[in-house]
Amino acid sequence: MPSLTRREFLTAAGLAGASLTLAPSCLAWQETPAGWGAVDGILRRIVPPKFPAREFDITRYGAKADAASDCTAAIREAIAACHQAGGGRVVVPNGVFMTGAIHLKSGVNLHLADRATLKFLQNPAAYLPLVFTRFEGVELMNYSPFIYAFEARDIAVTGRGTLDGQADATHWWPWKSSPAGSTGPTQVAARARLIEAQANGVPVAERVFGDGHYLRPNFLQPYRCQNVLIEGVTIVNSPMWEIHPVLCSNVTVRDVKISTHGPNNDGCNPESSRDVLIERCVFDTGDDCIAIKSGRNDDGRRLHTPSENIVIRNCQMKDGHGGVVIGSEISGGARHIYAERCQMDSPRLDRALRFKTNSVRGGVIEHVYMRDVTVGEVAESVMTADFFYEEGDSGKYPPVLRDVEMLRVTSKKSKYAFLLRGYPHAPVTNVRAVDCTFDGVAQADVLEGVRGLTLRNVRVNGQVRNETIDK
Repeated sequence: MPSLTRREFLTAAGLAGASLTLAPSCLAWQETPAGWGAVDGILRRIVPPKFPAREFDITRYGAKADAASDCTAAIREAIAACHQAGGGRVVVPNGVFMTGAIHLKSGVNLHLADRATLKFLQNPAAYLPLVFTRFEGVELMNYSPFIYAFEARDIAVTGRGTLDGQADATHWWPWKSSPAGSTGPTQVAARARLIEAQANGVPVAERVFGDGHYLRPNFLQPYRCQNVLIEGVTIVNSPMWEIHPVLCSNVTVRDVKISTHGPNNDGCNPESSRDVLIERCVFDTGDDCIAIKSGRNDDGRRLHTPSENIVIRNCQMKDGHGGVVIGSEISGGARHIYAERCQMDSPRLDRALRFKTNSVRGGVIEHVYMRDVTVGEVAESVMTADFFYEEGDSGKYPPVLRDVEMLRVTSKKSKYAFLLRGYPHAPVTNVRAVDCTFDGVAQADVLEGVRGLTLRNVRVNGQVRNETIDK
C-alpha cells in the first residue's frame, strides 16, 4: 500500500491532532533505589484519579438493556458528553448491554453497576476503524481493543459489574490456531509478517492489519495514558490479553477478578509502563496471571522504555502459566519489580516467579523482589528463568537477568525449586533466596548458565541449604 503521511495515519486511526512521539513528561526516567526501601516512594507517586460528581447514564443516550441492541453509539455519545462537560462517571446501570469498541477520553470513569454486564459483540467489524496499538509487543494498525484510550489523562473503569468479551471456541480464540481437524483461518501468517515488518524497519503507518489478518484485539488497553484506574470489575471470555497498559504512568489495578481460559489470556500485562500498582486481584487465566513486558525485538529496542516501579501485592493466582512473569516481549527491559503477600495455588499454575526471554528479544531485567508469598502447588517450579524461550540463543542480543531476591517464600508442592537456564556467555547472576521453605519438591534443581545463586536458610524437603552456586 502507499505510504501514509503522519496526518493521514492519525486520521485513519481516529487520533487526529495526537502525537505519536512519546511526550517527555509521560514516562520521564528517574533513578529508583534498589531493594524494598524503594516501595514507599513508588506508592506515594501512584495516586488514582478523581472525578467530578457528574453522572451520564448510558440509557439517557439510547442504550437498551435487552442483551440484543447494539449500544456502541449510545455509549460513545455518553463518553463524549462526559468529556466535554469536564469529566465524571459514565454509568452502565444494571442489565445486559451489547457493545462494540469503547474509546475512553480524558476525565471519564466508565462505571458498571453491581449487576451490569457489558457484552462485547462477536463481529470483528465492531472494532473498526483500525487504531494504533500493539500486538504481542509490536506496534501496528489493528482492530481496536475492546476498551481503548490514547494519550488520555484521568481515566477509569470501575464498579462491580462484568465485562464479557464473548470469546469462545468459535469466536476469536480459533484465530490463535485452528482446532484439530479444522482448516479455519489463523493469525500465523499475519503474525510472521508483522514481526518481519518491524525487523525491516517498516513504518508503523504501513503495518496495516485488521480484517483478514486474524490478529486478536486485547481487551482493555490504555495507550500512552496518565493516571489510570481499573477497579472492581470482573473480566471474562477475552480474545487474548485482558488488562494491557502501554507506555502509561500512574496506573492502579485493584480488586479486579479475571476468569478466562482462552489462548494468550494473560490477566494483567503492564508494558513499557512505570509506577503501577496491582493489588487485591484474583487471576484465573489461560496464560500468565501477571506478565510484565516492554516491547518485542526491534520495536522494544527502538522505543527503549522499560517497565519499572511495579508493585504487586495481596493478589490470588489460580490457573495460569505463571503467577508473576517478566517477558517474553521484554526487549526494552524491566526493573524495580516488587511482589508481596500473594497466594498462588493450582495444579494448573505452572510457576510462581518466571522470567522468559532469548537472544533475539534480549532486554535487561534487574532488581526483582518477591517476599511473603505462599504457594500451595505449582506444576513446574517456584522460580523459572528461561533464556531458551521460543527462538532460543539464535540472536545477537543476549539478555541480562540480575539481582533477583526471594524472601520468606514458601511452597508445598512443585517439580523443582529452581529451574534457571541462562547462557554460558550470558549467565543469570545474583539470584538470592532467603528464609524460604520449599516442600514436596520432586526433582533436583535445573541450573545452567547461573553465577551466584545464593541460598541462605532455605529448606528444601526439610533439608537446610546455605550455599552459593555457580553452574
